[in-house]
Amino acid sequence: MVRPIQEEQELQLKKEALGLKILSQSQSELHLNMRFLDVALGSLPFVPGGGVDPAGTEGEHLYFLPESLFEEYQKGRAFVTHLYLHTVFHCLFAHPFFRKGRDQEYWNLACDVAAEALIDSLYLKCVHLSRGAFRASVYAQLKEQMPVLTAEGIYRELCKMELKGGLLERWKREFYFDDHSLWESENPPAKQAQNRKKWDEIRERMQTELEIFSKEASQGAQELLEQVRIENRTRYDYREFLRKFAVLKEEIQVDLDSFDYIFYNYGMSLYGNMPLIEPQETKEIQKIEEFVIVIDTSMSCKGHLVRRFLEETYSVLRESESFFHRLRIHIIQCDEMVRADDVISDSQELKNYMEHFTVKGEGGTDFRPAFAYVEELLAKKEFHRLRGLLYFTDGYGTFPVKMPSYETAFIFMKEDYRDVDVPPWAIKLILDTEEAFYHETGEKGRGQA
Repeated sequence: MVRPIQEEQELQLKKEALGLKILSQSQSELHLNMRFLDVALGSLPFVPGGGVDPAGTEGEHLYFLPESLFEEYQKGRAFVTHLYLHTVFHCLFAHPFFRKGRDQEYWNLACDVAAEALIDSLYLKCVHLSRGAFRASVYAQLKEQMPVLTAEGIYRELCKMELKGGLLERWKREFYFDDHSLWESENPPAKQAQNRKKWDEIRERMQTELEIFSKEASQGAQELLEQVRIENRTRYDYREFLRKFAVLKEEIQVDLDSFDYIFYNYGMSLYGNMPLIEPQETKEIQKIEEFVIVIDTSMSCKGHLVRRFLEETYSVLRESESFFHRLRIHIIQCDEMVRADDVISDSQELKNYMEHFTVKGEGGTDFRPAFAYVEELLAKKEFHRLRGLLYFTDGYGTFPVKMPSYETAFIFMKEDYRDVDVPPWAIKLILDTEEAFYHETGEKGRGQA
């Protein structure tokens, strides 16, 4: 009885050793063809088991089932190499770390489509697999909505499409390669954060290498570089960004209203040069904090996004007040010209404004008219203490040449993630339209700067 058990254990060890050899061979092939992946390829040690089929990762190891791996290998070496690269791309683009709070089925599928689209764009022989017209039609359909096929963008489209039944299963069969069951592993949050940080650092280093060697790397490396740039943008919570933008500066001034001249004069007459009381250095005065919010009415992200932006912005600015500060906000609608200017002083006025809010304009995008209009208001002394201007937009436009006298931030609502160059005097924040105004924990919400 002992011998069969021992033989079975020895056979299993041989299977595992062979699986490790197959994966090592795939690793070598990828390293030869994509040298900029060297660190990434070496950051997932191979481990037999893990309950995955045929392979999967939690961001720290690449687990595999030897028997299923052999089946893939019998189809051709490219199948295993393709599977390996598919899994590495999941880690590089943080797919395992952002599933929480999302529909699991759609998120898994979106990540698979994104990884496959990227692999197909590389035109590498070692991972090339013959595909039919269905896959090409899926890519074409998605690229009508976004120029870069990111998992977040694909997930957004899947939610809109509401794929069900046979069509959903067809998509899953077409793009499935690895097992995602370990994505929400039993690792403590600290360990998950450590794994994510590791891949963030790998991706940042990889961007530099791609920018230097992309022409020599492969025909489709530009697509990979674009994805890396998107993911490498620092992520911000919009509310935290706004709190920093609206920080108040302490002002020291003499409070003459609380100054008593009787005690002052008595001390000076009694002691010569020693007053009994001196004026206070601070004074509680009624100050009005003024901000300008410009809404680009040529933008496509209207409606609920504009309302949410205004509500969040007003809420945070109100947090910065004390009982002796009041808030006044000019909400300007502008496309290629200023269409409206509404002044909001309290939450009730904001509520009324939102209830009757209508977009005015929908022409081309030009940022200059709004700044010129604000300069006119300044010249007319309409502002007493203008703290800053927030320009909410999703498009490209012409910027003013001259730097304004107040802080300026452009808040870009982007679905295509394309970078936008702003003047050096302006702050730039790029928000994902699906997840704007929320916190960055895998729950709703990541802004990108």
